[in-house]
Amino acid sequence: MKNILMIGTGGTIASLPGENGLVPQLSTAELLRLMPQLKTIAWIDSLQLINIDSTNIRPEHWIMMAKAIKNNYDKYDGFVITHGTDTMAYTAAGLSYLIQNSRKPIVITGAQVPLAEENSDAPRNMRDALLYACDEKSHGIQVVFSGSVILSTRVRKNYTKRFDAFYSVNYPEIARIVNGNILRFIDIPYNGETWFYDNLNTNVGLLKLVPGLKSDVLRYLLYTYDGLVIESFGNGGIPEYYDYFNEVLKATEKGKVVVVTTQVPNEGSDISMYEVGNLIKKKAIGLLESYDMTSEACLAKLMWVLQQTRDLDEIKKLFYSPVANDILRSVAE
Repeated sequence: MKNILMIGTGGTIASLPGENGLVPQLSTAELLRLMPQLKTIAWIDSLQLINIDSTNIRPEHWIMMAKAIKNNYDKYDGFVITHGTDTMAYTAAGLSYLIQNSRKPIVITGAQVPLAEENSDAPRNMRDALLYACDEKSHGIQVVFSGSVILSTRVRKNYTKRFDAFYSVNYPEIARIVNGNILRFIDIPYNGETWFYDNLNTNVGLLKLVPGLKSDVLRYLLYTYDGLVIESFGNGGIPEYYDYFNEVLKATEKGKVVVVTTQVPNEGSDISMYEVGNLIKKKAIGLLESYDMTSEACLAKLMWVLQQTRDLDEIKKLFYSPVANDILRSVAE
């Protein structure tokens, strides 16, 4: 059997009723004791990093998880991280840039219903995560949830209560796990060395545009952050009112990096299609486009890129270079 390290961070899967609602309380070791059947799948050790609601997860915790995996990388065949569902997509994206080209599987899972409650989805998700982590063909970072195996840079939470809470954005599911059998749709070849990164530039923000939003908000965020992801409308663009255009131009001239993405869940951006996007793309030297990347991946990747360099040409090169299939090379070329 494979040796797997299960890393606990809290979340719904570990929650029990508290005075004001559900609160993560069960340790990873306690989760494993409540599911003794998992011991038939692998040799499992547990590591409790934190035990918090995923609403409270921050990039500092992504770095903590990556360091824990790095420190134990040679000791185990694979890793399973139990995590709350609310920010799981952000953590998955963050880990994708902190740990690149992993030859070993790193699987993230959790539950919509606490393990301690009746009819919880935790046993299935934990079993599936372990099965996938133990499979010889598994490597890299994936989210395993409700039978779906989703690439870490493509995952997004789509439902607040349904068991099949996550879906893959602009990219097929890697596999499905049905009755303990892994049905693979895509084999992503592993080539080369695994790279670990120890830090991110966390001074990066995200702004969701809404009609009529005052430009003061944009100005403040551009002033505060080194990089800003702007979730625009449709194919992407910058509004013509309230001096948005000039705020972005001035910020990029001062070395700020702006990524324009779309609020639309599928098919990505194409900001050159309309004048409201094409003009700003031509004039703002530090403006990048998400294309088919998710907002979660854009945010995390920009944190990683700005930690590596502040040279604009290098920023563009790194941002548009695919990492864990986060962007299709053809759309960025």
